Amino acid sequence: MILGSIKGKMATRVLQNVGNSLKQTRNGVRTNGQVTHIIRSLSASNNRNGEDSWFKSLFVRKVDPRKDAHSQLLAKKEDTNLYKIQFHNVKPECLDAYNSLCEEVLPSINTDAHYPCELIGTWNTWYGEQDQAVHLWRYRGGYPALTEAMNKLMQNKLFLEYRNERGKMLLSRRNQLLLEFSFWNEPTPRPGPNIYELRSYQLRPGTMIEWGNYWARAIEFRQQNSEAVGGFFSQIGSLYMVHHLWAGYFSVELNAFCLL
Repeated sequence: MILGSIKGKMATRVLQNVGNSLKQTRNGVRTNGQVTHIIRSLSASNNRNGEDSWFKSLFVRKVDPRKDAHSQLLAKKEDTNLYKIQFHNVKPECLDAYNSLCEEVLPSINTDAHYPCELIGTWNTWYGEQDQAVHLWRYRGGYPALTEAMNKLMQNKLFLEYRNERGKMLLSRRNQLLLEFSFWNEPTPRPGPNIYELRSYQLRPGTMIEWGNYWARAIEFRQQNSEAVGGFFSQIGSLYMVHHLWAGYFSVELNAFCLL
């Protein structure tokens, strides 16, 4: 409180000095009975350069702006891997039928080389939002691979029937397109059974690079015992989102099938 009061008095004094300077410039300076007119912008800048910048420093933390997109600074090449994460909120009474339907159709798409996509894993949530299924897909080749896969799936009769049946079981759904952080390893198959933890963070705009810099140094401490599965940030969908996927060995077989 005392510091705030001192700052307030100093700030008031600075504003008064700047105001007097601008008033003096606007009216001119009288020398030997003559009025010498001074350009207002130059006179104001002489007084304001030191005082006004000091005043702003009391309240504003200056940040060096970056012109580069964070996708170029933090991600691997965009034409290498693109990921899609899907969140499906399932009607509670339909969850078992939904899992059976996914297990019947999705692995066949994953193993078919005709489609340039891979199903990294599919899970049901145990803690957090209940009756939810999460699917993670990888498209090798970036956005062109995603477009090719979707165009081909629209001609797949089995997939269209799956989408129609799936729609009857869902309350809502959403998805995001993601890029992977360059300092994380790609998700790879692992022995199980495992229990997975998906941590999602909503960042403030402009802080993605800072976040990546911190985690680039910290990730080595979390990669022990192969618990770090993947790290991603959003490109399309909810922006400034980060997802970290972790795995730990679990002694009970999971109900939902998982390809990891």
